[in-house]
Amino acid sequence: MSSLLDRLKQGIQKTRSGFTGSLDALIHGRKEIDPDLLEELEYTLIGSDIGVRTATEILEGIRQRVERQQLGDAAELRAMIREQLQEILEANERPMKRAASGPTVVMIVGVNGVGKTTTIGKLANRFKSEGERVLICAADTFRAAAIEQLEVWAERSGVDMIRQQTGADPSAVLFDALKAAEARETGVVLVDTAGRLHNKAHLMAELEKMTRTARRVIEDAPHEVWLVLDATTGQNGLEQAKKFTESAGVTGIVLTKLDGTAKGGVVVAIAREMNLPIRFVGVGEQIEDLIPFEADKFVASLFDN
Repeated sequence: MSSLLDRLKQGIQKTRSGFTGSLDALIHGRKEIDPDLLEELEYTLIGSDIGVRTATEILEGIRQRVERQQLGDAAELRAMIREQLQEILEANERPMKRAASGPTVVMIVGVNGVGKTTTIGKLANRFKSEGERVLICAADTFRAAAIEQLEVWAERSGVDMIRQQTGADPSAVLFDALKAAEARETGVVLVDTAGRLHNKAHLMAELEKMTRTARRVIEDAPHEVWLVLDATTGQNGLEQAKKFTESAGVTGIVLTKLDGTAKGGVVVAIAREMNLPIRFVGVGEQIEDLIPFEADKFVASLFDN
């Protein structure tokens, strides 16, 4: 089986070619760091979806070092950019919050079409492979297809699932699931929620109601709220993240379809703008293609041959 780093390298090949390839082409043969080079570097950074704010900060750091004569050779730029990207990503790394006792509840939120249901199936498989007892709560009661899809994933992963009929109150399903999780001594409960547009106030209110319900059963639940974002949406994903964080108290990001975009720099933009950890990244269709995010491995997969 290929190593995590190899799979990540393969998964972000498009971003690697676009970003690192452009960076190397820009620096190649250049000795002096002049205004033209810095302007081209800014286009390269923004073009990879790192975000204007992050790109500006990186460039400001470079300009200051050039002025203080700590940086003079264009070839040194690559190492400096690498270092700064890693710093941004590491600044937001923190361990997953766990329940002091009883089940750890992880609520999964996001708009339709980002791969939320599939992500829950893959997360269930991963937690189970790590020795956890897992239960899936099918609280997306608006779509019968979502419940059926989750059932398939639960069977594939060999984990329990609590469901009700289509149209049931999501908070009622959650209440049942958490009671069952306590009775079965479950380690992790993954809660599916309806895929919702982030500008629909009543749907956001429903998320808040589910949070209140969870706390009635298990203190401090949900312990984590993970927003699933589609990496191919780039900067639009940032807007989604901001809206959901306001309403749902998002504590981490799961970024899907990273293998399908050349703009994987959005990983950096999200971490920087939202001060949120990236928990997992999806780099393919297979059940094992959802991999834990680690800043050093992500940066190494971008820059190392």
